[in-house]
Amino acid sequence: MNVQEAIASRRSVRAFLPTPVPGEVIRRVLERALRAPSGGNLQPWHLHAVGGERLDALKATMRERVLQAPGGEGKEYDVYPESLPSPYRDRRFAVGEAMYASLGIPRDDKPARLRWFARNFQFFDAPLALFCTVDRLMGPPQWSDLGMLLQSVMLLLRAEGLDSCAQECWALYPRTIGDFLELPEGRMLFCGMAIGYADRSHAVDALETARAPLAEVASFHGI
Repeated sequence: MNVQEAIASRRSVRAFLPTPVPGEVIRRVLERALRAPSGGNLQPWHLHAVGGERLDALKATMRERVLQAPGGEGKEYDVYPESLPSPYRDRRFAVGEAMYASLGIPRDDKPARLRWFARNFQFFDAPLALFCTVDRLMGPPQWSDLGMLLQSVMLLLRAEGLDSCAQECWALYPRTIGDFLELPEGRMLFCGMAIGYADRSHAVDALETARAPLAEVASFHGI
């Protein structure tokens, strides 16, 4: 698979098969992804891959935790700005409506939507999880480095025939995940990622999100 194919076929997969991901595959992917760009070569990322019995234990913990604290534990950062203007608000609304439509969950069925959202914290049944953490002293430029690393990971997973879903929703439970990963005090959770083989028979995995046309998001100067 070439780079163009990997980019075109990457999806945020939300239904996975139970097929295990071999440990040597995720090690190979992460080692190669470490070539991602990093300003000043700081390499500010700290990664935690979780599978097997440890992942089962985390999923069990999160089933209880989501019931105990459905609104989370207090975010350490805002995933989205509080007041999104158009067109960003419109794009976010559209993808949410498209996803729930694919699941057959109407807009007024809030309990069903909440139950589906809670599946984030089971990694959508994926057999492998990845957490990305960062030292608290790092700023926005280093956080952009995390994005470049995670994109590299997701494209390399596609080259291995694997799928993924990056999940900033884990920012809702920083204390639980920090304790589970035994993060030092100066380190914070950025996001999680579900990794595995997509269940192509599930309607949600047929969803292809729209992208704004090039003319809407790009300007060309002297070209």
